[in-house]
Amino acid sequence: MLSPTPTDRATLVAIQSERLRELVAEVLPGNPFYARKLAAAGVDATSIRSLDDLCRLPFTTKDELSTDQAACPPYGTNRSFPLERYTRLHQTSGTMGRPLYWLDTPESWQAMLGCWRAIYAVVGLGPGDRLFFPFSFGPFLGLWTAYEAAAQLGLFVAAGGGLSSLARLRFLREHRITTVLCTPTYALRLAEVAQNEHIDLQDLPVRTLIVMGEPGGSVPATRRRIEGAWGARVFDHSGLTEVGPVAIECRDGPGGLHILEEDYVAEVIDPERHTPTPAGDIGELVLTNLRRRASPVFRYRTGDLVRLDTSPCPCGRPWLRLQGGILGRRDDMIQVRGHNVYPAALEQVVHRFPEVAEYRVVVDQTGDQTEVVIEVEPRLGVAAEVAARISQAIRDELLFRAEVVGVPPGTLPRFDMKSRRLVFRRPPMP
Repeated sequence: MLSPTPTDRATLVAIQSERLRELVAEVLPGNPFYARKLAAAGVDATSIRSLDDLCRLPFTTKDELSTDQAACPPYGTNRSFPLERYTRLHQTSGTMGRPLYWLDTPESWQAMLGCWRAIYAVVGLGPGDRLFFPFSFGPFLGLWTAYEAAAQLGLFVAAGGGLSSLARLRFLREHRITTVLCTPTYALRLAEVAQNEHIDLQDLPVRTLIVMGEPGGSVPATRRRIEGAWGARVFDHSGLTEVGPVAIECRDGPGGLHILEEDYVAEVIDPERHTPTPAGDIGELVLTNLRRRASPVFRYRTGDLVRLDTSPCPCGRPWLRLQGGILGRRDDMIQVRGHNVYPAALEQVVHRFPEVAEYRVVVDQTGDQTEVVIEVEPRLGVAAEVAARISQAIRDELLFRAEVVGVPPGTLPRFDMKSRRLVFRRPPMP
């Protein structure tokens, strides 16, 4: 059973304070990674009495965790219990370097399943819903937790690993699937295959798509394209292997993500000054997971860029809300002639053009100045004409010139999981 969500901030903060105290008490002194780290910061179990004391804890970075695992392979020292207590192993995607391994005990695993049960409640899934996961799950965390939590709720669950996109579309019809969980990119890919195969997606029973893994679910143009093709409602979701299932979009407040604050403490900071970012300004999301005690992270710098929205949500929940969802990643910011440009901003422009089937952004940093080339593969119309219109839209809206070139149909890669539309060309290492 899910505990009822608190209806006011004071109750929510009291729950967070209690769980933070319990977390620190359980992690110290048994977790070697945090025992060293917190001792160096002058923090012990008695130092944390309420949420106000969170600022006494040092930030945690991915580089620290990676260095720890390299020094003590394969799992590092961020373990609160003896190794034999751990029953689950997952890893990050490794797109930014060596993947991180992450271990969980049965108790920590159940805490994450509880997050997904809360997510399904927010989305409004219940008896009669039939969920489809169109992937091979592999070593990555998210879909395992989503799948098992749905099964615990008694929902129909089916995985589509090993099937072609066409076979997955047929599966949706045959098994009367109501909910699909995938990346925004793959939702668009399935729509493209359906169009090529003369399958009417809107004739399928799918009424809900929960999308994750990339910012597209909260990018208005991408969202409109998905919902228009499927005739179904998109709900954006965000999570990380190192932290867990973190946030979900509610039914009444589209275009934003609620943090599941009974399980996480969220901060938004200036990435350079490390100070709190005012509501409405873009900053880096920092997370502390409160109930994944076997493999915790305190004040984890996610690298995700967000904008905090403190206005009341129409749904009435007191949870913090991220306006526009995950806006991008610090690592992906492109500096072009004095302008800071995020890939999600380019996606918003390109996906407004229905003629575009796929695109790729090539950032060339091998010369004196950064050059951006956007390759667009048209579905309809003349490639050169579509490219010229997109180039003008980028100039008008994002205030910089980008070379936009049309490429022949079938030229650009398609993706089942996270897209790889951003390609950097950098000078060779000295």
